[in-house]
Amino acid sequence: MIGGTDVHIVRGEYPVLEGLTLGHEAVGVIHELGTGVTGYQLGQRVLVGAITPCGQCEACLAGDRSQCGGALGGWRLGNTMDGVQAEYALIPHAQANLAAIPDILSDEQVLLLADIASTGFAAAERGKIRLGDTVAIFAQGPIGLCATLGARLMGAAEIIAVDSDPNRLKMAQFFGATTVLLSCGDAVAEIREVTEGRGVDVAIEALGTQETFEKALRALRPGGTLSSVGVYSSHLQISIDAIGAGLGDHTIVTTLCPGGKERMARLMRLVSAQRIDLTPLFTHVFPLEQIERAYKLFASRESGVLKVAIRAS
Repeated sequence: MIGGTDVHIVRGEYPVLEGLTLGHEAVGVIHELGTGVTGYQLGQRVLVGAITPCGQCEACLAGDRSQCGGALGGWRLGNTMDGVQAEYALIPHAQANLAAIPDILSDEQVLLLADIASTGFAAAERGKIRLGDTVAIFAQGPIGLCATLGARLMGAAEIIAVDSDPNRLKMAQFFGATTVLLSCGDAVAEIREVTEGRGVDVAIEALGTQETFEKALRALRPGGTLSSVGVYSSHLQISIDAIGAGLGDHTIVTTLCPGGKERMARLMRLVSAQRIDLTPLFTHVFPLEQIERAYKLFASRESGVLKVAIRAS
């Protein structure tokens, strides 16, 4: 599958080694098992996590598996080692990072759990959304849509989705948004109107731009939380008045996709219980031989594209 981070790499906005195979989210079949990997079988269908923690370092043992071995260290596939946009891939620390897929679930039902859904849900979790909260999600790309769904799962009473694309706002409503706003207008003023001047309890920024970050911050009530899940490729600034000169009691948190097979197994249980259905996010499928065409389409955001899956065979 192609993700937004892959596009950042192709554009040169996030540097990796030249010639690196990209890709960090996949469903595959076990072809060979390394020494010491137990509990799996050759030919078994598994979900491969975008984050591949070792499970033994200080960060992992403290519960910060995405930061395994140092800042962003858990993200190895397609970052510091060859990724999964290939016929074969080597999965590091496989014992901790392969989640067996139940036979009742299809590849399409679980593939997005490796990164996109887990990341979007984590943005809602990190924002500590409470029952009855009012939440605004800025940008309704695949991660933002999953954050919208995550807000619903967490018990938000009012979910405000903001985006420039009317089609993505329709999908946001399908995933649980109670109010949708076009970002081309004054979204902050409209949110203030919807909330009767109060602002939102939690704002989720899911694009990674200065504009959406600042709007999310300005939409907060005093004491509210900004949960940032965007990937920023340039300098990010915080306006003094947006945080009440530092006296607004705001909380800003960031998120990298949680890693490990326990997380993926937990999310697959949500699918099995029919609490979530992510298959509407798949809009295009390409064979591996046409991956360049797939990248161009995904980056263009044309033809109603949301998520593009790549099949190796």
